Amino acid sequence: MRVVAKIGTSSLTDELGVIDERVIDGLCDQLVALRALGHEVVLVSSGAVSAGVAALGLAARPLDVPTLQAIAAAGQSRLMDVYNRSLGARGAVAAQVLLVPHDFVDRRQYLHARRTLTRLLELGCVPVVNENDAIADHAIRYGDNDRIAALVAHNLSADVLVLLTDTEGLYTADPRVDPAARLVTTVAADDPLLAVSAGRTGSMRGSGGMASKLAAARMASWSGVRAVIAAASRPDVLLHAVAGEPVGTSFMPNDRKLSARKLWIGFASRVEGAVVIDDGARRALVDRGTSLLPAGVVEVRGSFDEDATIELLATDGEVVARGMVLCEAATLRRVAGRRTSELPPEVAHEVVHRDDLVVLTGR
Repeated sequence: MRVVAKIGTSSLTDELGVIDERVIDGLCDQLVALRALGHEVVLVSSGAVSAGVAALGLAARPLDVPTLQAIAAAGQSRLMDVYNRSLGARGAVAAQVLLVPHDFVDRRQYLHARRTLTRLLELGCVPVVNENDAIADHAIRYGDNDRIAALVAHNLSADVLVLLTDTEGLYTADPRVDPAARLVTTVAADDPLLAVSAGRTGSMRGSGGMASKLAAARMASWSGVRAVIAAASRPDVLLHAVAGEPVGTSFMPNDRKLSARKLWIGFASRVEGAVVIDDGARRALVDRGTSLLPAGVVEVRGSFDEDATIELLATDGEVVARGMVLCEAATLRRVAGRRTSELPPEVAHEVVHRDDLVVLTGR
């Protein structure tokens, strides 16, 4: 099988935010064991910012993005040095790959990434992928390594994506505050994953949270990839997850498969505004897979430019879809509700073209 595993910062570091080499050694033991069983393995690893914070002797993780990006540049090489030593001691060669979500939107970049990762696997390397935090826009604040892992799984047609974190999996409520919270062991392919309540904030050492892992799990499901969210601290967790044994929360693959571009639009891009659509437009989008036209727009919310990602909301507030808009908010407010024949010649006939639209509600 082809396996993509992702481990978060909170699982790699101690309470002071210092990289815990024992954790990486244990992880590398499992990666090498999977390779010995004949599996191909790609690791997506966070931790560059924490490694940079520790290297620079800072008292706490900064909050401003320019400083975080600078610190990530200092920490990335130190993080890879730990992986190089650990995998090397076990007879494996680590290979650093830095990516951003936009690499999966541009078709040439998408194919280039696939060729590189595939060739590294053919050469017997263990690719160690990280968000290119030093240059990635908004990435450090939004925990996109979860989404990067899902996009890599899509890119490589992986069989399983394992998201290793500091909790046992997805719970019915936050187990830190609700003693009645129960672990959800399996999520079927047709479950509305985005409707599941989950916290958006990770630990003080990391940038993700359960919400970004749910988004990644749904991306994997809509790529035809089984996904597992499980605790990194569980013994041999990666081996159990790949073998399909009960561990954490498993998300079953969906028959519906999206392109990498649509996965990025639906789950990895930053939402900059919203439009409310009428019932007729909702039915057209969900049942017939059409584009959104100005006639179906009831209200425009926020300020956004052309090509921004926006949410399409039903009148009751339900998130129906996400898509890349073809005109800015001011123009859309001016033409909202108009028929195509009533539009000025300079205004696009579609608000969101169906090729740039991802329906998120049930059909």
